[in-house]
Amino acid sequence: MKYKGYTGVVELDEESGVLFGRVVGLRDTITFQGESVAEVIRAFHDSVDDYLEFCADRGESPEKPYSGQFVLRVNPKLHRVMAHAAEESGASLNSLIEQRLRESFGLVEDRSGLERTEAKPARRSPVSAKESQGLRKSKASSASKGRKG
Repeated sequence: MKYKGYTGVVELDEESGVLFGRVVGLRDTITFQGESVAEVIRAFHDSVDDYLEFCADRGESPEKPYSGQFVLRVNPKLHRVMAHAAEESGASLNSLIEQRLRESFGLVEDRSGLERTEAKPARRSPVSAKESQGLRKSKASSASKGRKG
């Protein structure tokens, strides 16, 4: 569900017959519930409105801040394959990974920023079949090194 730019995720508790949900993308945890679709939608809207009012009273922004940076650990052989692919395409490793993540999640960039596309994301592998086989062998040998025989 969407309301005023916020997203609500709803689940059903079959045992109690209650629809319950939470608002995602906020620093604080905001929940809501109802016994019908109409009730849960109204509760979601009320929760968002209450939260916006609460944040305004505190003088704080309700949006969860994302810096655009995160640490990612990968297999060293995958790191090498990605670095080579980036160099071959004339791109930085960061832009290659960002491009592949966008494709994987079906996101396109336009004037207003990133938006989810309706089309299914493209299935492109940054790793050739030969390189993929090498990664699988590396995992298998790593696993067997840890075993006691």
